[in-house]
Amino acid sequence: MSYATSAHTVFDQMLGTLEHLLGKAADSDQADAHFGGRLASDMYPLPTQVRFTIHQVVNTLNRLAGTDIANEEEDYPDYAAARAAVAQARELLSAHKAEAWLDAVEPVEFDLPNGMVFAMQAHEYVRDWSVPQFYFHLMATYAILRKEGLDVGKADYVPYMMRHLKAPA
Repeated sequence: MSYATSAHTVFDQMLGTLEHLLGKAADSDQADAHFGGRLASDMYPLPTQVRFTIHQVVNTLNRLAGTDIANEEEDYPDYAAARAAVAQARELLSAHKAEAWLDAVEPVEFDLPNGMVFAMQAHEYVRDWSVPQFYFHLMATYAILRKEGLDVGKADYVPYMMRHLKAPA
């Protein structure tokens, strides 16, 4: 399996997880209370964590699939908007198949707002930057929801695994 196929699958499955988590949170009794939650005062709140999770997918498509998709600059105002953004990210991902991504050894360069510039190969970008950043912000979202009292667990984090479940003997 290619690096691109693997990353494409991971992004799609875990965006599905994010949709599920946001849906469960939106349907809870305390949806308004935990939408603005954060893990610590020096960390971004839940809407920003969701936005940054999606940014990793968009940035990967821009850098590896040659797209020119703008990242959202404003946080989502509510769960409905956040869920819609996740659904849109999944549609974008679906429209840009992994087979069209850069070859694994093609160079990728990018800079951060703080002025740092990175240069690496496409497969290194996915392995060392985009997937770890994606998971960081996704896990921050999950952790905020847990901290705010939403009843979520491992089954909510990996719901796609149910397709692999074997019937009991």
